[in-house]
Amino acid sequence: MLVAKGLSKRFGGLQALKDVSFEIRKGEIFGLIGPNGAGKTTLFNVMTALYIPESGSCLFNGVELTRLKPYQIAAQGMARTFQNIRLFASLTALENVMIGQHLRTKAGLWGAVTRNQATRAEEARTEARALELLNYVGIGHVANEVASSLSYGDQRRLEIARALATAPSLLALDEPAAGMNPSETVVLRALIEKIRDDGITVLLIEHDMKLVMNMCDRVLVLEYGQVLSYGQPHDVQHDPRVIEAYLGKGAAQDPLLHPPATPQNPSTHD
Repeated sequence: MLVAKGLSKRFGGLQALKDVSFEIRKGEIFGLIGPNGAGKTTLFNVMTALYIPESGSCLFNGVELTRLKPYQIAAQGMARTFQNIRLFASLTALENVMIGQHLRTKAGLWGAVTRNQATRAEEARTEARALELLNYVGIGHVANEVASSLSYGDQRRLEIARALATAPSLLALDEPAAGMNPSETVVLRALIEKIRDDGITVLLIEHDMKLVMNMCDRVLVLEYGQVLSYGQPHDVQHDPRVIEAYLGKGAAQDPLLHPPATPQNPSTHD
């Protein structure tokens, strides 16, 4: 579904990304992890055209993304949430999700002014779909509440509902579990898996290692803007380079982290 090749991005003297390549397959949950400052959000921003890379390409269903604008990428079928919540705080939850459908509606300025029958019918469909998405993410009961009044966890789910309103085939989530308590994280995991099961591919940036390793099909690890490890969760989790990136040099050989295996046939004299 998505193929990134040789993506590089520099901010002045800082090399934020260097020759990053990976693939995302249709129907999987793909994890993107790395220590703070590894370049994860920068990669997200390059993929969604908030930043223009110095070199490299990113093909989404065969379309080169680095030449498009953010709204054009959304129209191609890639939606995203942000690390810092970016809702329309003074609008209701329902209105936030209705705005997310803007790319898929047809009514223009004339329809908005005249309020003709076609415009009214489309608005009714948009409102019904927004309520359906709020129920889908589990917050339909707060549809008419102002976004700023919602709990943190509900605001995160509202962002996901608004992203889903664009009818994406790939949903990119930037640290959706940040700030959530354990029970909220369990609910979030169930929601992400439901989204994948309903046919939407998921790209997940997350610091919660337990969440990533238990849910993702494959994982990409960045460090200092470069690919450190790339593969299935079990292989990535036990990669000495990944262990040292998170826990420090020498951690991969720490006997407390890797206790010796218990003999399968211990001697009866021991």
